[in-house]
Amino acid sequence: QVHLVESGGGLVQPGGSLRLSCAASGSIFSIITMGWYRQAPGKERELVAAFTFGGTINYADSVKGRFTISRDNAKNTVYLQMNSLKPEDTAVYYCNANIRRHYFPLREYWGQGTQVTVSE
Repeated sequence: QVHLVESGGGLVQPGGSLRLSCAASGSIFSIITMGWYRQAPGKERELVAAFTFGGTINYADSVKGRFTISRDNAKNTVYLQMNSLKPEDTAVYYCNANIRRHYFPLREYWGQGTQVTVSE
């Protein structure tokens, strides 16, 4: 089995910063893609930032220049540094990964989500 465990969410004032972490654990052969999505109340889940197959990075236009995704391959961990946070960044942030396990086909996994609230 594979698990994605997120941490680092919380309450922050506008203009503040947070760093999210997501660690993948279990019987992992290779991680093909890994990144972050978010879902605000009443809205659809959307891509925030992700490493694609081949190692390139996609960012949502709304977070470019403010958020930075990074990873530690040795730890199967991806990070999201969020700076200059705005109230509209308030959402549940989900880690997402496409992972190939030993002897199993490629499959998509989701973390449990971590709440980020940007408010005075």
